[in-house]
Amino acid sequence: MYKLDLPLDLKEVAAIERRRNREQQRQSRIFNAKVRTIGVDVEVLKCQVAERKLAENKEKAREESFDADRVQSDKVAQILEVEQDCFARSLNKKVQEFREQMQAPDTRREFDLYDPDALKKDKPARVSDDDPRCGPASLQKLGGEDLNKQAREKLQEELTKKWLTEQRQERERLQTQSKYADNLCDKKRVELDERALHLARMEEDCRKAIDLATENFNKAQAAEVAERRRLEKQQEEDDNFAEIYNHLTGDILTENPDQAISWFGPQRVVSDRWKGMSPEQLEAIRHTQELQRQENERLKEQARQLDAEWDKQRNLAARAGMFLEEEECSVRKHLRKGLDSYNQQLAREQKAHLQYLEKEVYTNNPTAQYHCQFNTTSR
Repeated sequence: MYKLDLPLDLKEVAAIERRRNREQQRQSRIFNAKVRTIGVDVEVLKCQVAERKLAENKEKAREESFDADRVQSDKVAQILEVEQDCFARSLNKKVQEFREQMQAPDTRREFDLYDPDALKKDKPARVSDDDPRCGPASLQKLGGEDLNKQAREKLQEELTKKWLTEQRQERERLQTQSKYADNLCDKKRVELDERALHLARMEEDCRKAIDLATENFNKAQAAEVAERRRLEKQQEEDDNFAEIYNHLTGDILTENPDQAISWFGPQRVVSDRWKGMSPEQLEAIRHTQELQRQENERLKEQARQLDAEWDKQRNLAARAGMFLEEEECSVRKHLRKGLDSYNQQLAREQKAHLQYLEKEVYTNNPTAQYHCQFNTTSR
């Protein structure tokens, strides 16, 4: 049977309730015409933009810190790599020297297998009748006899003991070398750590020295700027006093008539120093104004004649336009009659089509419940 008395999952219930509350809040914003702007939740979008900018800034700061750590780690790694390469080259050099000095080919146990002088050192096939290398076919001894068993076994025991001793010595030597190499690696690692700490302290001291130098430079610049401003202010005050004195003793306030004469000729004057015109200049100006008035009268008379001609042409064009308009009205009436008859025919066809749709096609009209299912959620 199904278990219907299972306890509710509090996390799932809380998640459902949280989603329901969020949906209600969204509906209150979406369905509010004063808050909604073209169907977009502007406040939520602004919050999202602010959160995205904050996340981008945090990510940028995080990437910058990672880049700084990466650069520092790269520097330390390069230093360690150089030290490791030097240590590896030194170790390989020592190993090669040890091999050349202590592991010569002629001291190996199996050297007789690939000795180039083996044939020169080899004994002849038979030395005498008692040669132990002679087999049964030589009739020097019979099969099954082992006259040198004790000497052979003793020799084998001594050889085995010698091999075991050499193996133990070789193993102890390898262990000693391994311990020595491990000790060297530990010392090198400690030395690299101390060197990295020393480099970090040196970098910190260098940064502090740079900051102190920058601060001193800024202070010197500030003092220099303050002194320059003081000198500029003093120079400006001196210039102002000199200008006031020049104005008081100049030709403007003393009203010197010669001060209005320009350097470009007597026909030009300086406007800010001019004190007025002479009677000859005034008479010349009045004569010029009279000539300008007569010229204006002549131009006005020509404009009146031109306007009369244009009025005549305009009347002729208006008569022609009225004639063309009458013809256009008659043509428009004829076209309107044809268009009205065509529109009446279209109206009859459309009415017949609507009646066909209402009576034959659209027989199942939607109810109010069908329209109520829309616009119930904010999604």
